[in-house]
Amino acid sequence: MVVKDWVSSVLNDLMNCKKAGKMETSVPVSSKLLLNILKIMKKEGYIKEIKTEKEKFDRIKISIGKLNECQAIKPRFFVKKNEFEKYIRRFLPARDVGIIIVSTSKGLMTHHEAIEKGLGGSLVAYCF
Repeated sequence: MVVKDWVSSVLNDLMNCKKAGKMETSVPVSSKLLLNILKIMKKEGYIKEIKTEKEKFDRIKISIGKLNECQAIKPRFFVKKNEFEKYIRRFLPARDVGIIIVSTSKGLMTHHEAIEKGLGGSLVAYCF
């Protein structure tokens, strides 16, 4: 299987499992970016648990938590520190519902942390 965007593929897999009524999925480990996105989602409660499985290939077993929707943001918009409001209205259903994951010069973080620290960056994904 040839996958060009692992982040989008894994987030779509999470949504497909949620729609099918399954609460667990297993995906291949592909990048540090993907692992960091999953850790942020776990910290925010959208994912219950992340386990690594060592069989023939490294895989991650993900237990879904209070997730309603998650998607990768394409194209990855670059946002200045004072322009987050436009994208919050575009991707999230309400002001205090959900997170946008941002890649900044200080690493991956939620849009709340980026606004608090006064950082801009590239929008990677959102979930609520």
